Amino acid sequence: MNLVSVSSSNIAKIGYEGTTLYVLFNSGSLYAYYDVPESLHRSLMAAPSHGSFLDTYIKKAGYRYELVS
Repeated sequence: MNLVSVSSSNIAKIGYEGTTLYVLFNSGSLYAYYDVPESLHRSLMAAPSHGSFLDTYIKKAGYRYELVS
């Protein structure tokens, strides 16, 4: 899985493999969000605010997640 650096005050890198979205926060925590459609990943990467998009369309949408490291 390849993590791509993003310009965000809260997120350092974002990756996507299969249907799993990986988000590395600036704090160093890596989270995996499961069953995320590829179209949603593309929208996240194109969003003007990655953090706001993640919060609204992934976290609050109820995608299952876990702390990876």
